[in-house]
Amino acid sequence: MTPRSALNRTLLALAGLVLLGGGLLILFAGLDLYRRHGLAPPAGWPLTHPADVLLGSADRARWSGQGWWWWPAVIAALALIALLALWWLLAQLSRRRPGSLTVGGPTPQEGVELRDRALSDAIANEAGALPGVGHAAVLITGRPGRPRTHTHIRLTLTPEGAPGATLGALCEGPLSTARRSTGDIDMPAEVRLQVSRHGPHRVE
Repeated sequence: MTPRSALNRTLLALAGLVLLGGGLLILFAGLDLYRRHGLAPPAGWPLTHPADVLLGSADRARWSGQGWWWWPAVIAALALIALLALWWLLAQLSRRRPGSLTVGGPTPQEGVELRDRALSDAIANEAGALPGVGHAAVLITGRPGRPRTHTHIRLTLTPEGAPGATLGALCEGPLSTARRSTGDIDMPAEVRLQVSRHGPHRVE
């Protein structure tokens, strides 16, 4: 899971919990479930009966007496929240993966396309089989319909793996194969290396 996917799922989970909790509390009040089943409503919750309103007369009078700046500040905060939510929604709708890649370089073969996931899986499988590599993850980014793509590779090295040798083998092996397969000899790649955690060795 990418950091972006984890953030999206976390935000969706939090928003879902807030909406679910608020909806259940309003439903309990609207159906008068507190009185019917002898339940105790949350402390300070204004909606406990079908005839209750969210803001009573006393609350409206108190908030109205805060000064001229209060309601403009509230409206500005709500507008900012709405704009941030709209920006986040548009960010989700914009694809950052090419979807399919043309094959053949500057003169692509007509009707022949390669899915970006298939290419990333092939690179990851070949890179994961290199000596000294414990795990490989590959992500190909780019805009749909645009030939320019970028390959992000993360390699987890074993304690015995050598970064220099592994990087050279990656360039001469999986990356070279991918560039020959797509015909894109200038396909840029970003490689991140990390070493897998291992427990201390005991010497007896």
